[in-house]
Amino acid sequence: MQRNFVLQAVAITATLMMFACSSERVPDAPKSAETPATRTANEPIEPLTYTILATLPHDKAAFTQGLVVDGGEFLESTGQVGQSTLRRVDIASGKVVKSIALDANVFGEGMAVIGNEVFVLTWLHQRGYVFDRRTLQQIRTFSYSGEGWGLASDGRELFMSNGTNMITVHDPTTFGVRRSIPVTLSGRPIGELNELEWIDGMLWANVWRTDNIVRIDPASGKVTAVLDLTGLLPYGERTIDTDVLNGIAWDSANKALYVTGKNWPHVFHIAVKKK
Repeated sequence: MQRNFVLQAVAITATLMMFACSSERVPDAPKSAETPATRTANEPIEPLTYTILATLPHDKAAFTQGLVVDGGEFLESTGQVGQSTLRRVDIASGKVVKSIALDANVFGEGMAVIGNEVFVLTWLHQRGYVFDRRTLQQIRTFSYSGEGWGLASDGRELFMSNGTNMITVHDPTTFGVRRSIPVTLSGRPIGELNELEWIDGMLWANVWRTDNIVRIDPASGKVTAVLDLTGLLPYGERTIDTDVLNGIAWDSANKALYVTGKNWPHVFHIAVKKK
């Protein structure tokens, strides 16, 4: 009999957020969020699972926040105060080709690319950075209200998460808010949306502290599918430093999907399939 899961939005106080975002440890077996047992006719939730196509090396020191495919390389943003970077990484070998440090006092967060510009968020400083995609040289900064978590782009606009169920859509030139998307799962808000990726017209988002990724219709904000990645990183390969699943990268040219986590030893090339 098919198993149905329930995802519930969790209200997080500012104090808890401060603690959790800087120490997202998974000392026990990873939690798996659940898709709702009750579905309505107009909100079908598609349960998805995965097959590993390739296991690739990843820098275990990288507290991964954003991940983007750029040719045969990843662009990756990492977090932690004093350790936050924007880096270019060879996909096959995991070798860091080039790395630049963010300001020492900030906590780096999500990252997205439009054209030749790379946009990087910070968690609490309400300040983001724009870098040249080729050289990784800083071009300018921008500001926003609230916390910065995940960032994605459809090539024209930027989609930003802030730890709630709200995704804001930004102008890439001014970073002004154009509109907001309240995300719901079976009619209920689903919070703690983290790293984002734009895949074939849909937004995909890590749900923080779970092994699940949700697929979101950007027009309605409704979750249309839940990808359960339970067991992706074997429990035996987890250490005291291993943190949560976070990092989605889509290679549109080759239709390849990559996922990883904070301080994970691997990036996984996966195929998605129905449960």
